[in-house]
Amino acid sequence: MVAFDSMHFSEGALQFVLGLHQLAPVTVSGVFLPHIDFSDFWSYTASSAAGPVLVPPINQPAIPVESKVSRFEAFCLAHHIPHKVSKHLYDYTLAEIKQETRYCDLLVIGSEAFYSNTGELINEQLQDILRHAECPVILVPENFEFPGTNILMYDGSASSVFAIKQFSYLFPEFTGGKTLIVYVDKDPEAEMPDKQQIRDLACRHYDQCGYFTLKADNSNELAGWIGEQKGSIMVSGAFGRSSLSQLFKRSFAYKVIMEHRMPVFIAHK
Repeated sequence: MVAFDSMHFSEGALQFVLGLHQLAPVTVSGVFLPHIDFSDFWSYTASSAAGPVLVPPINQPAIPVESKVSRFEAFCLAHHIPHKVSKHLYDYTLAEIKQETRYCDLLVIGSEAFYSNTGELINEQLQDILRHAECPVILVPENFEFPGTNILMYDGSASSVFAIKQFSYLFPEFTGGKTLIVYVDKDPEAEMPDKQQIRDLACRHYDQCGYFTLKADNSNELAGWIGEQKGSIMVSGAFGRSSLSQLFKRSFAYKVIMEHRMPVFIAHK
């Protein structure tokens, strides 16, 4: 499923779908939210007193939903991608999106949709989509190199291991490429937790595995290292309270997304 909000039509998300389709045929479903900006939509919960903001900012007009549907259909037809368009063009709610993801293998969204009108990434937005989506999510920059390398972020948690397994199940075509299992720690003496177990798991799912403990004191060092990994996709567990370290959860992954470094695959149970 590819979801578009009123402010964004992500060519990057469609290019990623095309890359997947060229590896193995996919069917894509387009969901269009004509009057809702993801920056408000994903922060909305059923218990909120007020719903999502339905009126776009004065200087940022919404893209007519019919125009987005036409662009989506034209892209799919041009590239021979089987597709469908949701019939509920004007009345989607968070509960309906959640139900849609229950029956999808993957939700793809252009990462620019997570920016507020000031251009900053609001952390709660990503936490909300991970909390409510019932399938893995990929956030895609508008400009990226289709991945040939997998960067599997691992911290010994159940969440990170779950994401590593889900990625291999969903994208077997990626498992033959170069794969780095990366553990991040400030402590220069730290070792990768459960090192033998993660090696045993990874080598059975990925053909070219490397194991890397990254010593980093701040998010800039981490983001700098990520920036050097061209043509990669980052795989992460969900950002729940007990999943990844505070450094990674609050700084590193968000920085990767905010700086449009690469596609990011996120999965949670």
